[in-house]
Amino acid sequence: MCLGIPGRVVETFIEHDVMMGKVDFGGVFKQVCLNLTPDAEVGKYVIVHVGFALQVIDESEAEKVFEFLQHMDDLQELRAGEEDANVEGAP
Repeated sequence: MCLGIPGRVVETFIEHDVMMGKVDFGGVFKQVCLNLTPDAEVGKYVIVHVGFALQVIDESEAEKVFEFLQHMDDLQELRAGEEDANVEGAP
């Protein structure tokens, strides 16, 4: 299943002539391409899928989605590459 995750833009910058941003996904920060959402700016929320912001949404909608995802425990994909302290035998 493909899933778009909401995140808050905390920084924008140009990299190789492409609008990029640092996006906060509830404490997990990722670089995201903002080229498809030219109205995305610091403080706004975007829906991100595979590293691309697809749509700007308002804060209340983003919070609803985050609450749902937390309830469903689907945020683990965002933490890929981080150590999972809850897994027995994890390094």
